[in-house]
Amino acid sequence: MKHGKAANRKQELLGGIKDGVPIALGYLSVSFSIGIMAVSSGFSVFQGAFMSLTNVTSAGQFAGIRVIAAGGTLFELVLTQVIINLRYALMSLSLSQKLSEDITLWQRLVIAFANTDEIFAVAMSHAKSLTFPYMLGLECLPILGWTGGTILGGAAGQLLPAPVGSALSVALYGMFIAVVVPEAVKKRPVLIVAAAAALVSCAFRYLPFFSGISEGISIIISTAAAALLGALFFPVKEETKDGGNEGGTAS
Repeated sequence: MKHGKAANRKQELLGGIKDGVPIALGYLSVSFSIGIMAVSSGFSVFQGAFMSLTNVTSAGQFAGIRVIAAGGTLFELVLTQVIINLRYALMSLSLSQKLSEDITLWQRLVIAFANTDEIFAVAMSHAKSLTFPYMLGLECLPILGWTGGTILGGAAGQLLPAPVGSALSVALYGMFIAVVVPEAVKKRPVLIVAAAAALVSCAFRYLPFFSGISEGISIIISTAAAALLGALFFPVKEETKDGGNEGGTAS
């Protein structure tokens, strides 16, 4: 029995690592520009790498580096991070509904540490209930890729032209599209919710009425609106013990 459980945990871990490889490769290139930006703003390579290791978030790090480089206060730095990264709280609430019941509190904290947009999207599209070994495997390589890319970018910061480093940040959006589009093609609710989030985000970006709202707040509102739409019109049916869905499957 114990051998079977150990083998199952190993299989879950390896499955998570496999699913995390594309994210890690994408993060390696994206965080390259963070390393370049950090060094050009006065950070050492070690400081930039430590920031990436402890804060796996692109928008938060870019904003944080800008605030620090501009001589902003600690309050401004904290407020910026809270506004930009508050969406992760919404994502974590959604992800917690799919976690296995035997996951402990400290394991949830470990999982929450690297619950990024791309990891969240892959985890939510996973067919089975999310176990701790799977999530650990899914997150470990992206963390290493994010930190490693920052180190490489910082070391090469003085060699590459600034436009080249900035262009690498586009890879993050391409990778996220590659994660979302296949699910949107297969499942209409995913397509509708994603389109709704995009429309709300565009409204905040281009309508003069919303011009005074910050980018971080607009992301939070767009995410909440899309999540509410999905919860109201496309609720996920609870699975029964035999693996079926109560009352049918969500369409």
